[in-house]
Amino acid sequence: MATHRSCALWSYCGLRWLRVMRCCPFPGFRSSWPRGPLGVRHLSQEKQATETHFGFETVSEEEKGDKVYHVFESVAKKYDVMNDMMSLGIHRIWKDMLVWKMHPFPGTQLLDVAGGTGDIAFRFLNYVEAQHKGKLKRQLRAQQNLSWEEIARKYQNEEDPLGSSRVVVCDINKEMLKVGKQKARAQGHKAGLAWVLGDAEELPFDDDKFDVYTIAFGIRNVTHINQALQEAHRVLKPGGRFLCLEFSQVNNPLVSRLYDLYSFQVIPVLGEVIAGDWKSYQYLVESIRQFPSQEEFKEMIQDAGFEKVTYESLTSGIVAIHSGFKL
Repeated sequence: MATHRSCALWSYCGLRWLRVMRCCPFPGFRSSWPRGPLGVRHLSQEKQATETHFGFETVSEEEKGDKVYHVFESVAKKYDVMNDMMSLGIHRIWKDMLVWKMHPFPGTQLLDVAGGTGDIAFRFLNYVEAQHKGKLKRQLRAQQNLSWEEIARKYQNEEDPLGSSRVVVCDINKEMLKVGKQKARAQGHKAGLAWVLGDAEELPFDDDKFDVYTIAFGIRNVTHINQALQEAHRVLKPGGRFLCLEFSQVNNPLVSRLYDLYSFQVIPVLGEVIAGDWKSYQYLVESIRQFPSQEEFKEMIQDAGFEKVTYESLTSGIVAIHSGFKL
């Protein structure tokens, strides 16, 4: 009888202690008990925590990374041609606008993430070279008494046409980087350009290293967007700028209907005809619909620590340029 009372007392005290610890934990103490019957693990919650989307398909986070890698490995060689076909060439204007918005100055250190084929990097290099040459011309014009020989000598002595500007292209996909390097050689880009194999969620760079971080049509393919944004914030110098060009939410009902029709009925067919890959372009279309709206993505950028966050919708919101600063 005494034993029965003792067990009942211990059981009662144990339950009271469990309730206290759940409701009023000590400062700094993290309870390891599950929120349910003692000993029962909420497997469904753990499963949900590791699941994400691959287009409209639900997959594990690890599986998404592999699938995205294979998508871009498959389309790398036809990536630029398909961009022209899918957007009717408008993607070139969008990318030009991203660099114009950046307005880099001579000496700018740029990190272009998910930039494998080099579209943003080459535009950046052309822009800063033009800026630097324009500055040199203005300086020479201001010096009225220079002879022809002195002017020629100044141009000849110009060792760095980029004004110390540099761009690092970082991409997780080897095939995309391979295509980018081939394009760089074909276009004559050598100076001020580096290629790095790396993950947007775990960048292989030191803190406070770059003046500008860009990512164009890449962040929606990242498994953990918040982590990629935090990494962008980490590698930027104080005063550095984050710029993202990405598909977004169309704000015109008529354009939205036409855009959906074109996206789902035409783009996968183009992918099959030109790149021999229907599934990859079906995923790309679906991934656009899964990406947050302009306002939602703005909040995510702010949550990562950026300030003065703004966005500009282009082509009725088909794409948007988001901007933020590390202050």
